[in-house]
Parts: sequence; structure tokens; C-alpha cells
Amino acid sequence: MSKAVVVIDVQEAFFQNPSCLLHEKEQLVRNINALIEEARSKAIPVVFIQHTEYDYEQDEFYVDTPDWQLHRGLNRLDSDPVIRKTTRDSFHETELGSCLQQQGVRQLIFAGAQTDYCINATVRRAHELGYTDNILLKNGHSTVVNSTPSAPQIIEEHERAWEGLVSIKPLAEISL
Repeated sequence: MSKAVVVIDVQEAFFQNPSCLLHEKEQLVRNINALIEEARSKAIPVVFIQHTEYDYEQDEFYVDTPDWQLHRGLNRLDSDPVIRKTTRDSFHETELGSCLQQQGVRQLIFAGAQTDYCINATVRRAHELGYTDNILLKNGHSTVVNSTPSAPQIIEEHERAWEGLVSIKPLAEISL
């Protein structure tokens, strides 16, 4: 089965902006980079999703601002596709579906941010679109630290709620 890694919204705002810092952000990047390197060793494509705000200049993801940039610590190559999105769903009015279709991809391996927003929406939409054997990297997704309930509670609740939609596995258990 043809696979792709989809890294969602790992952007500088989550590492620099005190109002939206990610829970365990340094470990998150290490885990995502390990997944990326493993995928590259097997010639599996890696696609980056970048949340983009075009209208509201005060938004942390306003286009072309420092916080909007993909995180500088990611192992991203210039040849990796970067797909901009304006909603939580990475498929909604983006080229993601056609990018995956052109490569014959049938299985998605997700990582990124935020668990309770863009990861949640994209996991659900992928399943609706027929991508039904997907994987989410365990400890490869996160949400902001100033959440209520807490970030670990949000992550745990979503992982339970995703049963049947996506398999949650550590890198060692992901067959690439």
C-alpha cells in the first residue's frame, strides 16, 4: 500500500508565542523528525501542512510572518510539498487530496498540531474520504499548554475518541 507522512501545522507560533506554546514541544519535534527520517529511508513522501491566515493580521498564523513559518527544527527538504490551509481540515479547499492521489497514496501517517483542532478535523476527514487504514504517531501530536482541560487530558480523550478512525502507534510499531 502506498503511504505518505502528513505533518500538520508544526509552525513557529507554537514554539515562540507564549499564548500558544505546545505541550512537550521539543520532544514532539524529535518524534516527528524520527518519523520523517524513517519515511525518507523508505522513499515515502512527506507532506507539510501550513495553517495560513490571509485576512486578520493579528492572527499568529498570518501569512509571511515569523510565527507563520514552519518550525525551523523540522527536517524538511525544499522538495517536500507544503500545502497551505485556512481551516482545521487539511483537505478542505486545498491541494492535499490531489497531491496524494497523484502519488497513489492510500494510507496516511499523521503527526503535528493541534490534537483537538487540525489533527482531529483532518483525521476525521481523511476517514470520510476513504483513507481508512491510517496511523497517528503516538507522542507525535500535541496541543497548547494553557488548555482547559490540560493538554495531556485533551490528547488522551482524543486518542480514545479516534478508535476506529486511526491507529495510534509509536514509531517502532509503524511499518513503513
